[in-house]
Amino acid sequence: MERRLGVLSRHLGSHSPPMASGNPSEMLFPSPTAGFHGDSVFANLVQAPEDPILGVTVAYNKDPSPVKVNLGVGAYRTEEGKPLVLNVVRQAEQLLVNDRSRVKEYLPITGLADFNKLSSKLIFGSDSPAIRENRVTTVQCLSGTGSLRVGAEFLAKHYHQRVIYIPHPTWGNHPKVFTLAGLSVKTYRYYDPATRGLNFQGLLEDLGSAPSGAIVLLHACAHNPTGVDPTIEQWEQIRQLMRSKALLPFFDSAYQGFASGSLDADAQPVRLFVADGGELLAAQSYAKNMGLYGERVGALSIVCKSADVAAKVESQLKLVIRPMYSNPPIHGASIVATILKDSELYREWTIELKAMADRIISMRHQLFDALRARGTPGDWTHIIKQIGMFTFTGLNTQQVAFMTQEYHIYMTSDGRISMAGLSSRTVPHLADAIHAAVTRIN
Repeated sequence: MERRLGVLSRHLGSHSPPMASGNPSEMLFPSPTAGFHGDSVFANLVQAPEDPILGVTVAYNKDPSPVKVNLGVGAYRTEEGKPLVLNVVRQAEQLLVNDRSRVKEYLPITGLADFNKLSSKLIFGSDSPAIRENRVTTVQCLSGTGSLRVGAEFLAKHYHQRVIYIPHPTWGNHPKVFTLAGLSVKTYRYYDPATRGLNFQGLLEDLGSAPSGAIVLLHACAHNPTGVDPTIEQWEQIRQLMRSKALLPFFDSAYQGFASGSLDADAQPVRLFVADGGELLAAQSYAKNMGLYGERVGALSIVCKSADVAAKVESQLKLVIRPMYSNPPIHGASIVATILKDSELYREWTIELKAMADRIISMRHQLFDALRARGTPGDWTHIIKQIGMFTFTGLNTQQVAFMTQEYHIYMTSDGRISMAGLSSRTVPHLADAIHAAVTRIN
């Protein structure tokens, strides 16, 4: 070991600190107090509030109660309340570890080529005419958020309209991502509190009055936070309206396969828009459907009118990405590519994915049955009608605060709960809390 360290030392070379003169006593060393005169240069900063979603987990972690339940975080949990690493992901990682030919070199700016190709096929379909005609450009990004940000930066720089319409309500990070990228954010009606369903008429009216060419953010499936999706017939009406006004669709696909358990069914709205030959953007995330939350694996695809335009778009996307994070990480994308290109691993993934989706559906039914058994006031059928990871309960801010204080149940203040955070053990406790909240707090 000492010999190896000696070789390393000689290889790196040993250099004396710089001197002001030949006199060692005049060697230049920084003063121990240099740069620290008086207060910090950041002393005037105010303490920023916690992120409204991630802050729920911070508060949950500080609570010593043994009955506490975290329903705020958008991450899948097992029946035992533990994070899940899919078996197929472990298999793929083992294959990667055993491949001695793999290196840690930088990826291209656009990311891992296999990952990009397979991701576009996953969302648009392997037989997509847009892919066959090379009209799709796909770049690997930092999960869904990074994909949205790259797309937004690209649009702010190159698209003729700088206004984007987002649903009300939507994921809390959406307005921040688009505003900071340089777009002007407006909203369109989406959720109807009275029915706890879709305000379809309001949606059509608001998009109908949007300026021609405006960008429109659409949740591909399992709308966050409401869990309310248009029917396929309603999607077709939305498509016709948007194309008639030349509105540019920007799909956020964070839950493909996680909503219904079917990858193809959950991608159907996006494919409707691709089939008409028009242009669109789609941001994909593998956080939920492969459980790769911390690996930050995502993709941005832009469907163009021609292969020539797609090539130009890709060249400009590189100029967006290069000064932002230079190029994306390799490990998570390699896991995804390994699974998507191997028929047996892909099959295993679809089975595990459906099992996750089915468990969430089971939690919906258990919670609905528990509330009905308690005679809880109100119509709670929206719990089983909504889809995906989240349920928009209809609870108000005061009721949410009451449930946190009295029952140690943590959720976002708008009443959104993560169904994946529930288990058969915790459903009765949540049902008790909801019953108490709606009977005691108006």
